[in-house]
Amino acid sequence: MKTSELLKYYNQDEILDEILRVCKNREVVAKFGQGFFGARPSTILYKKDLLDLIRRGAVSFHISVERWRNPLSLNQTNTKKDMDDLRTGWDLVLDIDTKILDYAKICAKLLIMALEFHNIKNYSIKYSGGSGFHIGVAYESFPDNINGVETKTLFPEAAQWIASYLSEMIKEKLAENILIINSLEAISERTSKPADELLEDGKFNPYSVIEIDTIAISPRHLIRMPYSVNEKREIVRVSLPITKKELEDFDPDTAVIDKAEFNQRFLDGSKSMPNEAKELFVQAFDWHNKTIENMERLEQQKKKTNYSTGTYTKSFYKIPEEDYPPCIKIILKGLEDGKKRALFILINYFKSANYTPEEIENIITEWNKKNKEPLREQYIKAQLSWINKRQGEYLPPNCNSLMYYSDLGICKKDEICEEIKNPLNYSYKHYKRTKHSRQS
Repeated sequence: MKTSELLKYYNQDEILDEILRVCKNREVVAKFGQGFFGARPSTILYKKDLLDLIRRGAVSFHISVERWRNPLSLNQTNTKKDMDDLRTGWDLVLDIDTKILDYAKICAKLLIMALEFHNIKNYSIKYSGGSGFHIGVAYESFPDNINGVETKTLFPEAAQWIASYLSEMIKEKLAENILIINSLEAISERTSKPADELLEDGKFNPYSVIEIDTIAISPRHLIRMPYSVNEKREIVRVSLPITKKELEDFDPDTAVIDKAEFNQRFLDGSKSMPNEAKELFVQAFDWHNKTIENMERLEQQKKKTNYSTGTYTKSFYKIPEEDYPPCIKIILKGLEDGKKRALFILINYFKSANYTPEEIENIITEWNKKNKEPLREQYIKAQLSWINKRQGEYLPPNCNSLMYYSDLGICKKDEICEEIKNPLNYSYKHYKRTKHSRQS
């Protein structure tokens, strides 16, 4: 595009005001018409800064997802501690990348459903200007700390874990919904990929044609700025914030540079509720920790003999009610608050305790009837469906996990509790201590 056309576009009050708002406390990097990025670190403080960059050949602009006390001081940071000290926060931005806009829409809708599933209502959506979308959750929604660690220091690992957790959560539904609109052959044709490259264990893998940034999320990670031009396309479009309602029938031509309307904000923390994303963090961290730790723990358990000789092999031992730990017994009496976290505990406990999916559903159904305000049946079924389809083994949260047992008021310790780290361990120890009285 000509510099005069870019200046005409960017030099609109509503665009300039929004750009300056989103640039605050962030790195801002210009990309020039010749294809190279400007020097880092850099930022934009005034309208004049932006317009001067355009006059010098800048076409598009990219912002950091991290927020900094002074972005220009980043050239003085040599260690992670230096960056943690300088960082004031970070936003969660899920970057959906695919060649097919229809697939990106499906993925974006499912990610939004997953966020709402975790009680996040204040998220924002942005068309990338190409064939993807960004979904953002502002830092103001985050808990101040997780397990005693300041959330602002948990970048990029927390963003990676959350993105991976949500990707796994929607994977099956994403595959199913794409196959509704296109056969495997059509997907292969549209993406120019051989059909066998679209499969994983004989099933369509949606992430063979769609990428949700996970490992790519890294320190000083950049995304295209809201309302920035996307210079990669033959038809010049802008990275346009949209609403959930607009996503369903979104037409990229509405983002063409001379047609785009500017009435939405992206990553507007003023609308966020404190701790709104707490449940998402808790469950994503627990999912990550269990993915890493559980196989090793369970391998150790499987080295033991079997139930009849006084120990157990997890593969065969279904924990009876008399061996439930105090916290599980208290939950099963019904709760007034914290029912979603309790549901997560129960499902993982009984799955690890070798109950069948049908048995777990029956237990959860009876438990939910005892709650002062029962959880919605649809919510429970969604949780059961997702967790039962996960690969691998997942223990319930450890006893010292913040925002679970103590926070829910269900941690009533006895002498065995002092010796264990996880409710499942309690059941095995309880059996060992009481086996002789049972046999007699």
